[in-house]
Amino acid sequence: MKTSEIISLLPYQNPFLFVDGIDEISEDGITGHYTFKTDEFFYEGHFKNNPITPGVILTECMAQIGLVCLGIYLLRDKLNSENQPQIALTSHQIDFYLPVLPNEKVTVISEKEVFRFNKLKCTVKMLNEKGELIARGLISGMLKA
Repeated sequence: MKTSEIISLLPYQNPFLFVDGIDEISEDGITGHYTFKTDEFFYEGHFKNNPITPGVILTECMAQIGLVCLGIYLLRDKLNSENQPQIALTSHQIDFYLPVLPNEKVTVISEKEVFRFNKLKCTVKMLNEKGELIARGLISGMLKA
């Protein structure tokens, strides 16, 4: 499955799509990236005159790349144009270390912990362009083809 196919199967669209590309993918994990553009809708109000990417958006980016894209890849043999993936986030625990500013590119690295009975659990981390740790944690979800 090509990375462009994975991205096209995501159940998101702008302004809520936080995946620009997938750099590596295997049965065991995924690495992808996203650049937070200066005109993202959430910067207007978070924070006044000092825009910072909200943690909930960083978590969403980590989930889209680290859980949903990987899940689509793992379910690839069951998916087709008529059988779209269904995804539900079931839990997450994320710790944040650095802010993400407008126009900053992040890389998400996810390692599969468990994929059983259509439940996927991953250890996920987000790095900035300097390779510094922005956030890390666990994300779990249910996947259905």
